[in-house]
Amino acid sequence: MANYKLCFLYVDYDNYNYMIVRNDGSISRGLVCRPLTAADSKREQFRRYLEKAGVLDTLTKVLVALYEEPEKPNNALDFLKQHMGAAGPETPDVEALRLEVAELKQKYDAVLEENKELKAKLAQYEPPPDEKRTE
Repeated sequence: MANYKLCFLYVDYDNYNYMIVRNDGSISRGLVCRPLTAADSKREQFRRYLEKAGVLDTLTKVLVALYEEPEKPNNALDFLKQHMGAAGPETPDVEALRLEVAELKQKYDAVLEENKELKAKLAQYEPPPDEKRTE
């Protein structure tokens, strides 16, 4: 690495850029590290929180799935909701399922009642457990 004497140094603190012009005419440019502000610190803490919670990973996976989708959906937000599990079944589906559950509960209760009746009838025709046949 050559040893240059610095001819000119320009630092733009508003945009955090610097430019060095050397005596041989070569120019180097770069970014000046700016001090972190309280807002930067809060953003970084929030980013780490999202990363620890798995939010960033989940969002990335869902967005990649949307990107790789051969036919893009009409509503990208619905796609994201469905793939993240935020969107439940549609309201008519939920109502239909509730009705089905109610019907199945009624059938179950009817079958239990029939089972009790049949056990009672069967008990009439079987000898009591005290009277065992001797053969």
